[in-house]
Amino acid sequence: MWASGWRLAAAVSNAGALGLIGAGSMDSGLLEEHIVKLGAACEKPFGVNIPVSNKRAGDLIDVCLHHRVPVVFTSAGGPGVYTDRLKAAGVKVAHVVPSDKLARKAESAGCDAVVAEGTEAGGHNGLQEITSMVLWPSVVDAVKIPVIAAGGIADGRGMTAALALGAEGVQVGTRYALTEESSAHDAYKEAVLRSEQGDIPLYLRSYMPTRAIANEYVKSVISAQRDGATDGELARIRGVGRSRMGIFEGDLEQGELEIGQVGSSVERIVSAREVTLEMIAQYKRVIERLSYEMTP
Repeated sequence: MWASGWRLAAAVSNAGALGLIGAGSMDSGLLEEHIVKLGAACEKPFGVNIPVSNKRAGDLIDVCLHHRVPVVFTSAGGPGVYTDRLKAAGVKVAHVVPSDKLARKAESAGCDAVVAEGTEAGGHNGLQEITSMVLWPSVVDAVKIPVIAAGGIADGRGMTAALALGAEGVQVGTRYALTEESSAHDAYKEAVLRSEQGDIPLYLRSYMPTRAIANEYVKSVISAQRDGATDGELARIRGVGRSRMGIFEGDLEQGELEIGQVGSSVERIVSAREVTLEMIAQYKRVIERLSYEMTP
């Protein structure tokens, strides 16, 4: 949300990966506009990510079906809600999961793939807080459908590790949010570049685990939790529109600056094409080095 519109998705797909429009912040009219613009800028396959819990999810699904979007990633809700309808229209469906239990549920619902997202990921996380290195192989063992690894991957080394643990692909959010084509505010991007390890905690852990930079707002929530605030009180402090304030509008103190833990390792803003090609090139270099070192 707020970072992956048609420009970023088109740039990623044109570079050889699968670009996704993040539709969680959009209404049906805005999503349609982004799909049309992406289609004019890119002839490669692309997808749309739709949080199932979004009250507009049904309308967003309608837009995807109308425009024959080939791939839909669903998240933040039950995998079975829209899967049958999408698959009946020939759409490939992947569902984001934080545990092997929910991966099996997605497979039973008919999903074509699952995205196993570790707790290192930015934004909303699973209550179990399972790290990527533990989650990826457990999900691979739990299901027969393809597993896409996510959470903490920003370069070819991370991609190599994910594939070594059995994944058949990777999903990358943080690194692409910090590109030239990302629609995130420049102030937000610069704040992430300035961050250091330990600056991007998981907060709201009791009812809505979210990973974001520890700014004034996040610190106030963490302080309230320590003082015994209830989930209802924390929800009132959070209010509405925090992620828009932080990511899209650039409010660095009162906005929610959602980003993955790996954000502190990113050093510069470059094009999505450069990110994609360098990730693949580094992956090949790592594979070549490992093959050389293991040769008798």
